[in-house]
Amino acid sequence: MSRNESLLPVAKFIAEYSAHMMGCGVHTSRVVRSSKRIGEAYGADVKISIFQKNIILTISDNDTKETYSEVIDIPALPISFEKNAKLSALSWETYDKHLSLEELKDKYEEIIASPHIDPLFVLILVGFANASFCRLFGGDITSMGIVFSATITGFFLKQQMQIRKFNHYIIFVVSAFIASLCASTALIFDTTSDIALATSVLFLIPGVPLINGVIDIVEGYILTGFARLVNALMLIICIAIGLSFTLMMVKNNLI
Repeated sequence: MSRNESLLPVAKFIAEYSAHMMGCGVHTSRVVRSSKRIGEAYGADVKISIFQKNIILTISDNDTKETYSEVIDIPALPISFEKNAKLSALSWETYDKHLSLEELKDKYEEIIASPHIDPLFVLILVGFANASFCRLFGGDITSMGIVFSATITGFFLKQQMQIRKFNHYIIFVVSAFIASLCASTALIFDTTSDIALATSVLFLIPGVPLINGVIDIVEGYILTGFARLVNALMLIICIAIGLSFTLMMVKNNLI
């Protein structure tokens, strides 16, 4: 890096960049590789430690050996595979095309400012996905319709509680309870009610934390991977609690 004073903004950018990637649901090694790649593009060596809630980053100039350290919190962001792919590609573009820091920041801001998928569209797709799971596990057409409506109700409630920034454990308990309670209407029909109840809460399964947790452990990031798996386990327990409330209310009809 030609001038030492340019190292600080690079360090701040990489810290923000890596925190945003983690918040969007990227596994740890990908964040580390992408951050180091951007550092190399500016003639700097990046050392990064990633935890469940924050990131500690140290960047040093390869010429002057001057170093800066940054600590940044990982934001709670919606999982976005599209943004993750674009942010990863941005690190390669920076490395290959030697983008200036201003160009890099402009492209980064453009990526993170891109609109999310319409929540209503997501709501409908999740409903169809859960209804498909019901069919996959042997549910009939009536159960599929019930699961579709129950999923839409539970997921809409989840979206609204997230907007109001409720605790995510409470969100999962309440969403699982409401979705399964709506699905319990299958008990009054001659249908596969047990499958409808079981599949009505599948939209809440924390698949990304589970997958990322396993990947992190396999790649040697034991602490981060274990933290992600514990968090996923807590969410699964919350789903079970919400479903249990419904089962206690309708248990006489299940016998």
